Amino acid sequence: MTQVRSLLAITLFSVWALAGMTAQERPPKNPFDGNPDAIRAGSGAFRARCADCHGMDARGIRAPDLTQVWASGRSDAGLFQTLRDGIPGTEMPGNPLSASEIWQMVAFIRTLGLVEQQPLTGNPARGEELYRTKGGCTRCHTLAGRGGALGPDLTEVGGRRSAAYLREALTNPEAAVPDGFLQVHLMTTNGRKITGVRLNEDAFSIQIRDLSDIFRSFWKSELAEFHRDAGRSPMPGYREAFTSAELDDVVAFLASQQGGL
Repeated sequence: MTQVRSLLAITLFSVWALAGMTAQERPPKNPFDGNPDAIRAGSGAFRARCADCHGMDARGIRAPDLTQVWASGRSDAGLFQTLRDGIPGTEMPGNPLSASEIWQMVAFIRTLGLVEQQPLTGNPARGEELYRTKGGCTRCHTLAGRGGALGPDLTEVGGRRSAAYLREALTNPEAAVPDGFLQVHLMTTNGRKITGVRLNEDAFSIQIRDLSDIFRSFWKSELAEFHRDAGRSPMPGYREAFTSAELDDVVAFLASQQGGL
């Protein structure tokens, strides 16, 4: 009975919070973010409506892994719109759910992929300096809107990845290649060789970001060779470049990157 009252209160609050708003005028943040009862309700709605494609654990079956949705820069309002309207031209349909039910689902999805924070011995301030100088990480990674785009955005990486994962990614990058970052080698018909990360590919063309962080697009008819290097990473390993203490510092810095979590 207590849970029923709580969910009723959530629904009434949602109606009040969203009253008078048009379909486009949604709050930038979920009014139920972090609310345990809303998260439980959203979990039930997700499993009933989304699990067939995204999986019961939301790690994806024939649809994307949602445990990384916030690391991609998705906002609450953006996800609300996707859940409500679907994505035209894809298998992602819209939902007939009420605004409050969609916000509850957003609240649940926001909890996915979060990791428990661990006590760390490194110094985040020293780690930031190493990240920007000796490590040269800004050439490939974006953090808080600044940096390169060749590698994953690290703005919220501390909330999505454990310290052990971060250390492994630094010392042995090919053991932790993120989904969606496929390295490719191309050679054009005039002999030009290019290595990069695939951004998009269809039967006739491919778009990549090369190791200089430059976007390039090719017709496959222009290519003499084309190799997909699954499990390979253009990221260098830092096992030798950083001392053990320096690795502790960089891991502490990355772990502190929580973005808007």
